[in-house]
Amino acid sequence: MPRMRNPNSPHSRFRDQIVLPLVHELPIPDMPEGREWTDSERALWADLWRTSQAYVWDDSTEHAVAALVVYWSAILSGTASNTQHMEYRHLSESLGLTPKGMKTLGWVIADE
Repeated sequence: MPRMRNPNSPHSRFRDQIVLPLVHELPIPDMPEGREWTDSERALWADLWRTSQAYVWDDSTEHAVAALVVYWSAILSGTASNTQHMEYRHLSESLGLTPKGMKTLGWVIADE
């Protein structure tokens, strides 16, 4: 029978993880000025800021999230370049929105 994992072990991969709340009540920031945002882009913006990951984002993250929304809109419309596809993937990971990104950042989402 295998031994139980000890997350407090100095060699544990579960040590020093940041536990994100399943739900948070932080306010959704206003979208940056400089372009006209569509209703679907506004909805995506709000959805992203309601994620568990947004709990650890700060004001400096707003422009990265805005770029992610722009890239996603271009991908959906079929006008995205290869660079936009690549940047979308990289931004998603760096914001912790993918499993790989969460693992790299040491984030886990709390159980209910």
